[in-house]
Amino acid sequence: MEIFIIRHAPTRSDGGLAGRRDLPCDLPGPEPLTAIRAALGCWIGAPDRLWVSPALRCRTTAEALFPGLSAREDPRLREQDFGAWEGLPPAEIPDLGPLTGAALARHRPPEGESFADLCARLRPALKEAAREEGRLVMVAHAGTARGALALALGSPGRALGFEIAPLSVTMLRALPGGLWSVGFVNRLAP
Repeated sequence: MEIFIIRHAPTRSDGGLAGRRDLPCDLPGPEPLTAIRAALGCWIGAPDRLWVSPALRCRTTAEALFPGLSAREDPRLREQDFGAWEGLPPAEIPDLGPLTGAALARHRPPEGESFADLCARLRPALKEAAREEGRLVMVAHAGTARGALALALGSPGRALGFEIAPLSVTMLRALPGGLWSVGFVNRLAP
């Protein structure tokens, strides 16, 4: 069973941390969208199922990339809740100093959730997905893709080191015994 995680199109933002804020996205024009759909067809083929984060930017991206394919909204695919840091410009987010990847994954912003919390929320969704046959496409967030990588790698701290660009695709394969392999990360259409 394969899971393809597509990060939503670039967020139309005020420059602040988007996180759980329900912001729109900026889709590329018709020609780039056609090229992206063609690349997705080569990498994914025809998806059997489509799951999407309830965030507007994810729903809009899913509708543009897979017109006519019914999507299941799943709140477990939401981005990390950055709590009091939501909407802050990067310069205003407190400097945490030197932290290991594991410590950073456990750090919880005020009134928010840690990356480890996101991973714990996402894990049951990925296990559920792995029990089904076929190709699943998830349109979600960078944090969702990193959370899936954390499950495959067995380390939330290591997964934080991956870049996940807008409209990129990350592929994982469910293996027997609850194991995962990483097919590719952050693949972009030409």
